[in-house]
Amino acid sequence: MAPPPRGLVITVPFLVLSLLGAAIFLFFLFFSLSSCSCPAPPSATRSSAVPSSGEVPNDSSGSAGGSLERFRASFEDVDWVKEQIRANGLHMADNVLRKGINPRTRAQQLEDLRNFKGISHYEEADSSNHTALPCPGELLVEEHHSNYGEPWAGGRDVFEFLADATHLKPDSRVLEIGCGTLRVGLHFIRYLKPSHFHCLEKDELSLMAAFMYELPSQGLLHKRPLIVRGEDMDFTKLGSKEVYDLIYASAVFLHMPDKLVWAGLERLASKLKPYSGRILVSHNVKFCSRLGGEECTRRLATLGLEYMGKHTHDSLLFNHYEIWFEFRHSKA
Repeated sequence: MAPPPRGLVITVPFLVLSLLGAAIFLFFLFFSLSSCSCPAPPSATRSSAVPSSGEVPNDSSGSAGGSLERFRASFEDVDWVKEQIRANGLHMADNVLRKGINPRTRAQQLEDLRNFKGISHYEEADSSNHTALPCPGELLVEEHHSNYGEPWAGGRDVFEFLADATHLKPDSRVLEIGCGTLRVGLHFIRYLKPSHFHCLEKDELSLMAAFMYELPSQGLLHKRPLIVRGEDMDFTKLGSKEVYDLIYASAVFLHMPDKLVWAGLERLASKLKPYSGRILVSHNVKFCSRLGGEECTRRLATLGLEYMGKHTHDSLLFNHYEIWFEFRHSKA
């Protein structure tokens, strides 16, 4: 009789149970890895992709789990608008004379205002007009909304992008260089706490439009923004102790000589909140690129600043596309 075979004998049931156990172990291992709360890579923090919910964290304590603040429109919002247009059977049509609607150009509106005493219903002479802040007709017909190379509505989109990119909070402090007629600034003023929006602007007519029309018509006079007239990057009127979470310039630096931009950056560096504060500049940074990469980095370092990267912002709305460049205080 032959001796029994030596060694490990694996039965079929044991093999099946072993494979089943290994599969269960791998399933739970994969699940635990996929739910890891690891920090996002730096490149992700500079992405301008729109989340499907349109929501971004906005917790003043900086901790996770804070309230969610909606800044930008989401894909769901766009779908809702499209559905409303479809449900109401709407289509774009020529803006022509029709019952109850009398289309007027801005020039025609202005002529009407001059001929028929504006929107005043007083029959007495102008001296008896009880309006405390009479607004010039040119502002009432919003001629200043055409001062830009893109639609006025794009101002909202710029605000949404900047607020999202910098995790803006109501108690943040913001400085705009060249706020014009507040195309963008209105949205910051509305969102921020009173007196937390500051601006330097040199154009007199733009400032008149901001004070006489935009702030009153938007119900924002109580927000008391600090808007001062000045040029050549002179920030002395803003005070020496102000420190900002966000400083931005939309299509402003490309109209200035490089020497003036660098002088301005030197002054702004001391007004930027250390490390967490951001400077964002739109369109291009030729004042930097003309020096060459290494020389620009060196010069920024002498100001205590560093270049963080480029944002390409392609909006869901208003056919709006922009490029923004981000700077902050260097860690050193």
